[in-house]
Amino acid sequence: MRIAKRLIPDIYLALLLIFIYLPIAILIIYSFNKLPKSFIWGGFTLDNYKSLFKGSDGSGILESLLETLKVASIAAVASTAFGVISSLGLAYLGKKLQNLAMTMTYVPNVMPDLVTGISFMLLFSFLGVQKSEFTLIMSHIALCVPFAILSISPKIRQLDKSLTEAAMDLGATRFQTLRLVIIPEIMPGILSSALLTFTLSIDDYLISNFNVDSSIQTLPMMIYSMAKLGVNPKMNALTTLMFGAVLVLMVLSNLSSFKKAKPSKKG
Repeated sequence: MRIAKRLIPDIYLALLLIFIYLPIAILIIYSFNKLPKSFIWGGFTLDNYKSLFKGSDGSGILESLLETLKVASIAAVASTAFGVISSLGLAYLGKKLQNLAMTMTYVPNVMPDLVTGISFMLLFSFLGVQKSEFTLIMSHIALCVPFAILSISPKIRQLDKSLTEAAMDLGATRFQTLRLVIIPEIMPGILSSALLTFTLSIDDYLISNFNVDSSIQTLPMMIYSMAKLGVNPKMNALTTLMFGAVLVLMVLSNLSSFKKAKPSKKG
């Protein structure tokens, strides 16, 4: 009975991981399938990857990918910067005001994307701003900022205030203290914020659909339009490459965090 009780959580975890990663595994396998738009295995091929970078069929997948990466990079950098500034400001507020501000920060996180997308569409219409790449980027930044604050705030709360006081006592200016003491200490939160907001921006469909004109198409918008007629096999190859890139980034991020934590354990 004891062995069974120990095995049940392990079996449950294994089944959960299989359920989560099996669709990704199927996608990766069929990205090498010779038969296009088929679930029958026709043999191994790299043609889907080759045609993806040739872009000979005029599908515009690469153009949509580059546009998506551009918007996501700008949104991740801007929202993380706003997150650092906002989190530093929240740290100096009183406890009641801090709790109120954090509650207001939680609201956009639980708000459905449909509501957020329509709200920004109405806001831009009210301000007389035409839908463009600018409105797309602004709406993505607004989407990502609350998540950036929630990623960075815990690191600032964990920050030892005596470090900043010691730096300023030794003659460091406020900017030097921020650059040389605070930023390095909260860097894990900044990196997790950048990765999270970058992923959120790439993944977004609804907010993008409501706040950009027909001349610009992000990757999720293209995938949704292609899914009606059957997904292009090149999309399997592209999503496999994206999954591999995110996996590498996560491994590198965890390795750097592990290396930073290792010396502290020795001390």
